[in-house]
Amino acid sequence: MILRFDLDRDHVKLDNLLKLVGLCDSGGAGKHMVASGAVTVDGATELRKTCKVHANQVVRVGDVEIRVVGVGG
Repeated sequence: MILRFDLDRDHVKLDNLLKLVGLCDSGGAGKHMVASGAVTVDGATELRKTCKVHANQVVRVGDVEIRVVGVGG
């Protein structure tokens, strides 16, 4: 499944992104998901829970791909 996330600021923290797209119920659950090694950013495993994700990056969790797209500016 491919999800699109429209980024309306400079960046979004990885744990918050997972919550915003509905892959987890809370930021704490997002942090746990990242810490487990289940999340990649641009193809590399990301273990930093508050990694800054910017426009044009791709986050993957299992078979879900999140394409971060900049809007507006």
